[in-house]
Amino acid sequence: MAVKSTERQAGRSPKKDKTHWLYMSVIGAVVAGAVLGLVAPHAAVALKPLGTAFIALIKMMIAPIIFCTIVLGVGSIAKAATVGKVGGIALVYFLTMSTFALAIGLVVGNLIHPGSGLHLSGTTYEAPTDTEHAGGTAGFILGIIPTTLLSSLTSGNILQTLLVALLCGFALQRMGAAGKPVLKAITYAQSLVFRLLMMIMWVAPIGAFGAIAAVVGETGVQAIVSMATLMLAFYITCALFIVVVLGSLLRAVTGVSIFKLMRYLGREYLLIFSTSSSEAALPRLIAKMEHLGVSKPVVGVTVPTGYSFNLDGTAIYLTMAALFVAEAMGKPLALGEQISLLVFMIIASKGAAGVSGAGIATLAAGLQSHRPDLVDGVGLIVGVDRFMSEARALTNFTGNAVATLVLGKWVHEIDLGQVHRVLDGQDPFDEATIAADAHAAPHAVDETDAARRADEPNLVGTH
Repeated sequence: MAVKSTERQAGRSPKKDKTHWLYMSVIGAVVAGAVLGLVAPHAAVALKPLGTAFIALIKMMIAPIIFCTIVLGVGSIAKAATVGKVGGIALVYFLTMSTFALAIGLVVGNLIHPGSGLHLSGTTYEAPTDTEHAGGTAGFILGIIPTTLLSSLTSGNILQTLLVALLCGFALQRMGAAGKPVLKAITYAQSLVFRLLMMIMWVAPIGAFGAIAAVVGETGVQAIVSMATLMLAFYITCALFIVVVLGSLLRAVTGVSIFKLMRYLGREYLLIFSTSSSEAALPRLIAKMEHLGVSKPVVGVTVPTGYSFNLDGTAIYLTMAALFVAEAMGKPLALGEQISLLVFMIIASKGAAGVSGAGIATLAAGLQSHRPDLVDGVGLIVGVDRFMSEARALTNFTGNAVATLVLGKWVHEIDLGQVHRVLDGQDPFDEATIAADAHAAPHAVDETDAARRADEPNLVGTH
């Protein structure tokens, strides 16, 4: 309300979020494509180029997205580590939990095999004729080294892009203050890249329509069953991760029930479910964690950093989706490929929280770096990605709430008495607190934030 009033006083109309129209269009396109595939399979298969064209647009954005997010991500890791004990423990915790979530996604994907039975064909990938990957392990390692820095962005080898991005990120950190202008420029470049990605995502309904129609036309009802199996398995996995993994950790460290915490964050869950983005609840999570009894410094470090580096739901999604694509195309990933893909996702997912479509781009990047012949299958995921976005966002959000409480306990910056009073309903959260913060000196806040952004890149993004 406060933001809307301020905008009206300034003579500006508040911006409306139009992405819900995109989501509705994707859902409608998926349904229409499935129906067409069942009714007129031959005509549906002819629409396959629509999905192929959309995937080509996504592939076009992979290298710049990986480069920008990794360079800025390395900068944020180094900055967060300088905050002190809280920052260091937070980064170790985030890395551990993300790795664990990725591993869970691999285990579940290997157990249920959601894409088996489809045996899709039609990938246009051809094996390279050069000796880039010849020579076993040594040849593979040498193939990661690009000919030039710039060629890593144009060669299509994502591992080369990853290597150069890591080197640039560490080099900029060594430059200290002299590297800030470069980081600022890369921040602007990342904004441009994500804006382009969002523009591309507006043609996702067309791509999803063509991809789903072709798949259903080729395989019939089996495609619908397989995608429904993937979605159901993903939702169950996220629920078990929250209740069993996060709940057990929270209970063991703080003695707090995960169900009481989730009830306390009920309004935020509704907000996230309606927007499919945990970013929308970021200010409320900060306010509620402070009211819950966690100190401001711990909340100030853990919550914003976690929004970029602690993406449990996204981690589960990436590995399960990769296995689904491989199974659907009849080219399952070997155990070694799965492990190397997991390592790649651990790195590539850090700081990759951007706009809608960043998850698709990260998935495509992982497949491109390990099995380029599977990238065309990402079109299958586009069709059901919207249905899984709520579970991703809710899991990410819950993971960050639990991390704040756990880290607060580990560094002895939490009032457990206040925690129990709040969760038992004895000290309810005052909603007027957020409204008061919104009314307080908006211009001063804007100027302070602008000054901070000018000095250091802000990596908190949507999930």
